[in-house]
Amino acid sequence: MPRATPALADADIDAAPAPAPRRRRADRTPLVLLLPALAMLVVFIGWPLLQLIIMSFQKYGRAQIFGAPPEFVGLDNYLRVLTDPQFWVVLGRSFALMVVCAAATMVLGVAIALMMRSLGTVMRTVVSVGLLLAWAMPALTGTIVWGWIFDTSYGIVNYLLTQITGQNWIGHSWLSDPLSFFGVAAIIITWGAVPFVAFSTYAGLGQVPGEVLEASSLDGAGAWQRFRLIVVPYIRSILVVLLILQVIWDLRVFAQIYALQTVGGIRADTNTIGVYIYTVSMATGDVGSGGAISVILVVILLAISAYYIRTMLKEDES
Repeated sequence: MPRATPALADADIDAAPAPAPRRRRADRTPLVLLLPALAMLVVFIGWPLLQLIIMSFQKYGRAQIFGAPPEFVGLDNYLRVLTDPQFWVVLGRSFALMVVCAAATMVLGVAIALMMRSLGTVMRTVVSVGLLLAWAMPALTGTIVWGWIFDTSYGIVNYLLTQITGQNWIGHSWLSDPLSFFGVAAIIITWGAVPFVAFSTYAGLGQVPGEVLEASSLDGAGAWQRFRLIVVPYIRSILVVLLILQVIWDLRVFAQIYALQTVGGIRADTNTIGVYIYTVSMATGDVGSGGAISVILVVILLAISAYYIRTMLKEDES
């Protein structure tokens, strides 16, 4: 039997039908790995949030706390909150405090991160340990310590001002005046938040190529020009994330304000939105209105988070 020539063999191979592509099965491993986290979010965040939304549409007071059935009132709680001038005063006050604290935290955190890049190993370790101690201290404990520092009679701030200015500051109350109260609160909030920004920015600065900075320095660029034109573009996404997180955290601050009010602040003039929710819900017993305020705050925070997610998606696409 004659053997097939190589040309005929190649033709037969080319004419043979290609095998059908095998259908890839969807990899469900990521979904399986996410299920425990999703279950925790549903149990510890989703369900309480659903209960909060339901409560915000009900007349829920002390009687309901002790077992009386709640009464559905529709949008009455929201209308009462949104038409209350005190709510808008507290919300504006909270936004003002948030702007000051977020700006101060970002500036100081980035400045400390840049300083740490230029320090030696020993001093960098010392600064890192100091930041970790401030970061690890609970907010309530830190507020009490700062309350002692600004104490009316025995605080070190009044003592140093007396020694420096020659005037008697002993007995001056920093918490009785709303403006100085929020000045102290801004210091405490910023002090507790700076370490997170500093460490995150310090880690991000490692992405900036050293040769680019060296080349720009040889070209005559100053320190501010190098930071603005080279460093910031490389770490812009990190700075945006940190800023959005600071806005969210500072807007819902509670422990520091409540503790300072307990030490000596006037609550009616120094409430922020977090303390105001607690006051309306617990002090007056109107849990329904407190739930409505909480839902409004959640909507505001979700809007800020949506901007954060949108920014992150744009960064991923670019």
